[in-house]
Amino acid sequence: MSPATSPAMKLTVIGCSGSFAGPDSAASCYLVEAPDPADAERIWRIVLDLGSGAFGALQRHVDPDAVDAVFFSHLHPDHCLDLCGYYVLRKYHPHGALPPIPVWGPAGVAARMARAYDLPADPGMGSEFEFHEYAGAVEVGPFRVEPVRVAHPVPAYGLRVSAGSRTLAYTGDTGPCEALDRLAAGADLLLAEASFRQGDDNPGDLHLTGRDAGEAAARTGVRRLVLTHVPPWYDVADAMDEAAEVYDGHLAAAAPGATYDV
Repeated sequence: MSPATSPAMKLTVIGCSGSFAGPDSAASCYLVEAPDPADAERIWRIVLDLGSGAFGALQRHVDPDAVDAVFFSHLHPDHCLDLCGYYVLRKYHPHGALPPIPVWGPAGVAARMARAYDLPADPGMGSEFEFHEYAGAVEVGPFRVEPVRVAHPVPAYGLRVSAGSRTLAYTGDTGPCEALDRLAAGADLLLAEASFRQGDDNPGDLHLTGRDAGEAAARTGVRRLVLTHVPPWYDVADAMDEAAEVYDGHLAAAAPGATYDV
């Protein structure tokens, strides 16, 4: 593939099980990679969420020391708790403690992760990670990451990730909301949760159905839709069927190890 047609980003699904790790997948975690515009040999890597069981799976795809930043959509365990394992690796690495890398998340992210490992809030994990709370778009190497507040019982953000002319939109966890359209608008790939089934008595402001995700993708001109975060008790094929009824673009179901050129 020539440089003119090379994708700006590569997405690798590390974990895609909804709400908790399942028998076939860790919980939410996605690796995004892109070359430096000035040095094609330098590959930048960010991780979107690091949920239950994901840190082990991540190591099949990348040296943890090669990750440049971590972004949390929200602070439920299935999206953030495996930072505890990453903390141990960075603090006690046999070659010496690794330098801190940035971690972005909702308000209270540093205190939340300190509690997760039963650490005092000060210093918490502050020597291993540089914690930042969302207050606008973030730039890391070639990436621009825009957090978009979405509908969930705790502060939660969809993440709109751009590199070059390409855009990946990741819903995190959200119910149907106006912000979902702003997040997804014109994205080359929408990575959308589909935790609920159409026709069930689903609570509001919590999760999407496959149909919700498909409708959002169709409304906003998304070029590719990848469904994720389906709980182990549901069949991902049902979510795919719902989405296909309302979205006629390229449709896929996330699976551990799957890669997508964005």
